[in-house]
Amino acid sequence: MKLQQIRNATLKLTYAGKVLLTDPYLAEKHSMVSYRGDQWSPLVELPFSINDVLDGVEMVLISHIHSDHFDKTAQKNISKKLPLYCQPADATEIEKIGFHQVVPVHDSATWEGITITRTEGRHGSGDVLEEMGEVSGYVLQAENEPTVYWAGDTVLYDEVFNIISEFKPDIIFTHSCGAIWGDHVPIIMNAKQTVSLCKAVPKTIVVATHMGTVDHGTVTRENLRAYAEKKGVPPHQLRIPEDGEIIEF
Repeated sequence: MKLQQIRNATLKLTYAGKVLLTDPYLAEKHSMVSYRGDQWSPLVELPFSINDVLDGVEMVLISHIHSDHFDKTAQKNISKKLPLYCQPADATEIEKIGFHQVVPVHDSATWEGITITRTEGRHGSGDVLEEMGEVSGYVLQAENEPTVYWAGDTVLYDEVFNIISEFKPDIIFTHSCGAIWGDHVPIIMNAKQTVSLCKAVPKTIVVATHMGTVDHGTVTRENLRAYAEKKGVPPHQLRIPEDGEIIEF
């Protein structure tokens, strides 16, 4: 298994001999809206060209269609013939864009020998939770491959631990920039929650993504690493890849 951090929650995953792309956010630096009123998004350029990002991609997996997870640049550049798996709530909107192979994952689906199980997420709390809408994560399983749990845009709450208890993932992908919304309401994991997750599953590799790209994030890679070291979480358990970095498992 091989993971390449592209940018934000965009990951290029080689799994069971297939290449998947998650949550494609491909816009040029500062070409989109600011989420907090500080800086135009995205904050950084892609680490390489869009053509290189899409090279070899055989399937796209989308957690939800907020603009930093499936932007118009991605919608324009990704082949409409590629299979695109998503949560049921987003299938109709994606079909309207012109994609021909949209597969809503109600509970689970199988693609090329890979079982994809949709999981729930909580994208905030209170009134913000309703505004953020439905989001999903996914568990990936295949023969002779590690079980992967991509938590998606969620804070740390009981259901995350329930999913871990049920599937016993070898690797967990978290969104960990501590993004906030409205009156400073956390809408994804921050450093404390990411480290709490690591401490709860000390034998599981955690890969922190969704870092350094949006202006409503409150946690940098450096912040997260420093906090993890302070709390005794070693670098070999908590991986925090830079944009463009490849991790092989």
